[in-house]
Amino acid sequence: MQRRAVCVPRHRIPAMPELPDITVYIASLQRFAGGQTLERIRFLSPFVLRTAVPAVDELYGRKVMRFRRMGKRIVFEFPEDYFLVMHLMVQGRLFWKKRGCAIPRGRGLAALDFPNASLLFAESGTRKRASMHVLKGAQRLDAFDPGGLEILESDLKQFSGRLLSENHTLKRALTDPWLFSGIGNAYSDEILFAAKLSPVLQTRKMTSEQIEILFRAASDTLEEWTAKLLAEAGDAFPENVTAFHPQMAVHGRFGKPCRACGTSIQRICYAETETNYCPRCQTEGILLADRRLSTLLHADWPKTVDALETRQRERNRTDTAMP
Repeated sequence: MQRRAVCVPRHRIPAMPELPDITVYIASLQRFAGGQTLERIRFLSPFVLRTAVPAVDELYGRKVMRFRRMGKRIVFEFPEDYFLVMHLMVQGRLFWKKRGCAIPRGRGLAALDFPNASLLFAESGTRKRASMHVLKGAQRLDAFDPGGLEILESDLKQFSGRLLSENHTLKRALTDPWLFSGIGNAYSDEILFAAKLSPVLQTRKMTSEQIEILFRAASDTLEEWTAKLLAEAGDAFPENVTAFHPQMAVHGRFGKPCRACGTSIQRICYAETETNYCPRCQTEGILLADRRLSTLLHADWPKTVDALETRQRERNRTDTAMP
């Protein structure tokens, strides 16, 4: 009997917006709501607001001076050191709607009313993890910043220092918000594919050449996708923001052929996350052990992509021979 993998492919659910995706939101918010007065916030889900002091109505009547990104968070800046911090988490999304729009039941969280329109904050699914915080004072805002390095604002020396400050696998290091800012599951896969490096390579076992390759791949990948998504959004407010895109090289493409070598993209499942990689391009043909699946299959777990492809060919011959 054919065994199935035990994790659900991540591309079947919305992926958490990361640096390029949040940058697109920031650019659109600045264009549509920058300089506008926040009249009020209507809440359908009171739990989305995680702070009680200062009161949310202290923001009313104040103009949004600017928007900026803090990791994967969106920060609204108001006069007198007031801030509204919004975290979309995995399934939170923003929509620019007609002023006073209804907040849809089921997925609607809140609506921010401006003189010209309303910003709808919604979240799909039943696990409501998206959040808003009202803050006063730059010091309180700083507490929300994990301090990850902004790769696009750093040089190779800074990147190398941060990468080697702790010994982790590359996948974990890139997605650690205390090490690097704004990178999550999706773009870390793309960066590692571009660098042709294994996601489980230990950071302190890397050569200086590998570190430089990774830095260039990270910078180029983030710049390329940011530019691409800004061009796609154009003058419209982005409606389908996600960190999964069909044009990606490996992320969300488990079982599909690598666009570089044709080998089937593989994955490692852990909790709710999934790492996608090409075994020929990144791991010298070695299949990385998926804890749950390798435990399930024991000795039947193929160790190399050659063994996997041989098994698949034998299975196909068996299926073809069956009446």
